[in-house]
Amino acid sequence: MERSVGLLIVVAMHAAALWGLWQHRLLPAPMEVATLFVNFIAPPAPEKKEEPRRPPPPKQKPIEKPEPRRIVAETPIVVPTDYAVPPPPSEPEPAAAPVVSPPPMPLPAGPVALASELAVACPERSAPVYPDRSRRFGEEGTVVLRVELDESGRVAEARIGSSSGYPRLDEAALAAVSIWRCTPASRNGRPVRAVALQPFKFVLQGN
Repeated sequence: MERSVGLLIVVAMHAAALWGLWQHRLLPAPMEVATLFVNFIAPPAPEKKEEPRRPPPPKQKPIEKPEPRRIVAETPIVVPTDYAVPPPPSEPEPAAAPVVSPPPMPLPAGPVALASELAVACPERSAPVYPDRSRRFGEEGTVVLRVELDESGRVAEARIGSSSGYPRLDEAALAAVSIWRCTPASRNGRPVRAVALQPFKFVLQGN
């Protein structure tokens, strides 16, 4: 009860205070109250720094593909009056006469056989030396040599055609004829090989 009485007293005091204020016009009448509108002013937006504009990248030109060329063979227009008269056929040039070379001279089939003894055709010749042992033993005899000369007149080959019966005498005859120098034989004006026989007679003096 005491709390309720206290509250009533507080309410009555507030009501009396409000009535006194109203009487002295300290509080505005309800009709005089004006409505106030408050507009909030937004702060200015921060200035945006404009970035330098980059030039746009150059546009790539499309690669033009070359158009395929059409190769057209141009045929000359021939007017009926433009026909050319073919030239007269040229006379064939006379064929050159073939050069006939003289037939080669036939080579000799073999050495020329001399009709005489070999000594006749040999200006440079010497007699064989009589072997001492053949003298001591009294060896005598005749040896016949078959001698072949080359184109220059030198002795190319010499062999025994008929032996004396003594080898020492045969060897002496071969040694002598091997150093002979003879005149070369010729055939149709050309030097050729030749063959001839040459006899050697070995006789001891005083027999």
